[in-house]
Amino acid sequence: MDNLLESVASLFPDLEEMTDTLQRKIELLKSRKDDVDEKLQNVACRSGIKRKREVEEWLDNVENIKKMFETVEQQVQQSSGFRHVFTRQALAEQLERMTREVTELLDQSHFPSGVFLEVDESIDQLLLTSQPNGQAFQQNLNDIWTSLMDVSVASIGIYGMGGVGKTTLAKCVHDKLFKESTFSGDVYWVTVSQEFKICNLQSVIARELKINFTCENDEGKRAAQLFQAFKKKERFVLILDDVWKQIDTCKIGIPSKMEGSKLVITSRSEEVFIRMRCQKIIKVNTLSEQEALNLFWKTLDSDERSSEVEGICKKMVKGCGGLPLALITLAGSMRGVNGIHEWRDASERLKESCMKEEDMEIEVLPILLYSYQRLRDKRLQRCFLYCSLYPEDHLISRDVLIGNFISEELMERRLSWQAEVDQGHAILNQLVRACLLESDSDGKLKMHDLIREMAIGITKDNPRYLVKAGLHLKELPEEQEWAEDLDKVSLMCNSIEKILPGTSPKCPTLSTLILRRNPLRLIPDCFFTHMCGLRTLDLSETKIESLPNSISDLEKLKALFLKSCDELESVPSLEKLKELRYLELSSARIEKVPQGMESLTNLKRLSLLGYRLKMIPTGTLRRLAHLQHLQLPDHLDVPIKEVETLKQLQVLTCRLNSVRDLNRLINSRRNFKTLYFYDITVGSRERDILRERSGRAKFLYFGEKGLMKSSLDTDKNMLPQNIEYLCFHSSGLSGCLLDEFPTLSSARDLKKCQIMMEDKLECIMRLEEEQKSRGVPFQSLERLDLTELRNLIGLFKWEAVVAPLPPGTFSCLQSLDIYECGKMKKVFPQSLVHNFHNLEELYVVDCAQMEEIIEDDKNEGADITLPRLKVFCLSNLPQVKSICKGKMICDSIQHIWLGGIKNIKEFPLYLPLLDDGQLSHPPSLRTIAMKINAKKWWESLEWPHHNAKNVLQHLVKFEFYGTYDVSSAQPHYF
Repeated sequence: MDNLLESVASLFPDLEEMTDTLQRKIELLKSRKDDVDEKLQNVACRSGIKRKREVEEWLDNVENIKKMFETVEQQVQQSSGFRHVFTRQALAEQLERMTREVTELLDQSHFPSGVFLEVDESIDQLLLTSQPNGQAFQQNLNDIWTSLMDVSVASIGIYGMGGVGKTTLAKCVHDKLFKESTFSGDVYWVTVSQEFKICNLQSVIARELKINFTCENDEGKRAAQLFQAFKKKERFVLILDDVWKQIDTCKIGIPSKMEGSKLVITSRSEEVFIRMRCQKIIKVNTLSEQEALNLFWKTLDSDERSSEVEGICKKMVKGCGGLPLALITLAGSMRGVNGIHEWRDASERLKESCMKEEDMEIEVLPILLYSYQRLRDKRLQRCFLYCSLYPEDHLISRDVLIGNFISEELMERRLSWQAEVDQGHAILNQLVRACLLESDSDGKLKMHDLIREMAIGITKDNPRYLVKAGLHLKELPEEQEWAEDLDKVSLMCNSIEKILPGTSPKCPTLSTLILRRNPLRLIPDCFFTHMCGLRTLDLSETKIESLPNSISDLEKLKALFLKSCDELESVPSLEKLKELRYLELSSARIEKVPQGMESLTNLKRLSLLGYRLKMIPTGTLRRLAHLQHLQLPDHLDVPIKEVETLKQLQVLTCRLNSVRDLNRLINSRRNFKTLYFYDITVGSRERDILRERSGRAKFLYFGEKGLMKSSLDTDKNMLPQNIEYLCFHSSGLSGCLLDEFPTLSSARDLKKCQIMMEDKLECIMRLEEEQKSRGVPFQSLERLDLTELRNLIGLFKWEAVVAPLPPGTFSCLQSLDIYECGKMKKVFPQSLVHNFHNLEELYVVDCAQMEEIIEDDKNEGADITLPRLKVFCLSNLPQVKSICKGKMICDSIQHIWLGGIKNIKEFPLYLPLLDDGQLSHPPSLRTIAMKINAKKWWESLEWPHHNAKNVLQHLVKFEFYGTYDVSSAQPHYF
């Protein structure tokens, strides 16, 4: 029998390959969505333009398909093995259907009247960094597109000087390919940069192709594996951006002139394409004078148009030589300039800057330098130059960058950590507005390579930096490069495994040394001997096993970063490091806190999230009176008596033993600074995968036995006033949630609440004739997840027949998920529907005694309206007989998922009438999905209008194995 099943299995499609293909397309779709989101946000911020409804629907559809894929991917993983061959066949059919849907979304063919293109065009007219829509640009775009569609052209080169817009043009092609079905979404973008190695480039391409190398260190075998992966694609486009020298595509594993393949390359040098024998070479020229002036005014975003100002602008624009980067950067630096005198002064300063730098390599650099000088604020200049310490084309997290600004003391000192973070965001926003930093859709930042080149040029003098980041170095720079007057050295993201014995750079003024993300294992003890001025040492993400004892003598050290040093087992004494403010030891293998840590009385930030740490000596935390940021692992008992004495504490990650300790912590904060962010576990946490520890949440998790109290405890349970996320998991929650935590009545910031496996909980709130609560419970709650609550009878428990719900309760709720709540018989009554007017998603799954979704408590059979409902899912509800008595009016409904509700005789969805009197489905409705075995039930449904079923039939999808069925879906953790 097993052999038979194996033979059958061999006949079915490769499910894993289909999943990978779909995942890649979804990643492409996500990239496109992120791009659209970013552009729309930029426009909305500047002009107040709102998104069109069709675009909102497209964005929602992208999110929905992503969620569906996550569920199917789990099912694929669970169906491995030949015994699941028939299940896998059903999954294969689902994957095919989803792939078609994703392709449709990429093509945007379902948008009426080309609405997406209209939005893009309106955006391009407003974006500060938009592509120059000049005649030459459009001609280049048309030439590239013609070549891509030409079967005889396999390779295209785009060249031009730095800052002329090569990458902008390539990105435009990249985005346009997503709309084109020719290449089925097999479009890959790889940034090469000036310094690259074959193995690194192979790794980047492999990530794009979603493959893992079977032979990690053999470039030849890796190339063969990449070649085979490309050959499996019928048609594909590979875009290599920012190529500086000839690349041997065969050594990389890129097919040469393979039918259906296209290689697009951007470079500053035409010579690169000649050597690589590109079949089509296109030069990107600078803008014409009028196009340059238009781009300048668009970026400046100013109504100041006096004739004299226009004359000055023309001179300034002429000096930019038609380079878009120079125009955008210069205009960005001039935003907010008012009055003719300031314009004249700016023009003179620019002229002087260009005269001084006339010997610079590229004409644009003096203009970029002038934009830097116009910052004037020393804080902005220091923070800008610090960004050059990162590798070329590196995406930098805002949070990480701001943390560095704080630890490096590049900004003004503020009294609180939150105030310093706000200052950091303000500085970054100013640098983005000045066009000296670029921001992507996720908020991450990067420097254009020319702007980085300008910044590094500045730091060759004062301040003096040595920057060799991301250059694949295997050894430290030569001794002569370690000048005595160096201020900062960045060697991050290299391949340095060891520092040779006897190495001891003479850098007495060096303040910052960054060696993070190197496979570094050993540092000789003499290495730090002549670095007596060192203030910041970053060894994060290295393979260091032990630190040299000489670190103990760096008495001016203020920041020591050892994050994710997962081989680090020992740290020398820190007793003499009295100036230390920041100590990061997360994910290290240390079992004991470093010796002398109690002496670090100036410490502001301490992170000890190490899974092997055994204890924190009594009295240690009490002595760290200036702590603002404290992170401790969940497996350690926190000494609450010490934590509650920390007056300056503003960020806290830890586990507390009991709700009594939580009450003590909350009470102590009333006399000190408020906790801006916290991630606190009460009780034990068995599933640490619930959420990432970002350090930015206001999150409280009650785990197993978290609500247990002794017989002597009489205090009521307390919650922080500013709590945002709340989770209960087998904590012992009983009776009524609001009775257990009365302060929820005034929790105005609570956004998400999840309650899981609480066997004693009966309801969320009790309704009485005279409400005891003076506040409005759950007034800001956006998401409520209820999972495996065996005794939950409902959201509400009535103590009086006509008890009202306080106005505003649940008024912000967008998502309500109810899973495996076996005693619930209704979700909420018709009389309270108006409280749920913002509900967008309603999931009711595996509730054995559910009888009616919306109870007709008034016995009127009146219609109900849920004006924002988009997703409606009912699954495995064997006792349910009715959704609601009247019609359910949901004009915004997009997806309906049904399964296991065979006792429902009538589906109450309201169908509107068109102007011609014809019946229509709700305008936003996309799918009505159910299992294939529900087909007979669907056919038997009664409809108030004889044509209703025909109107809806084209939206109905019957699935074999739950693409839309969420009966096996897991709760949404946050």
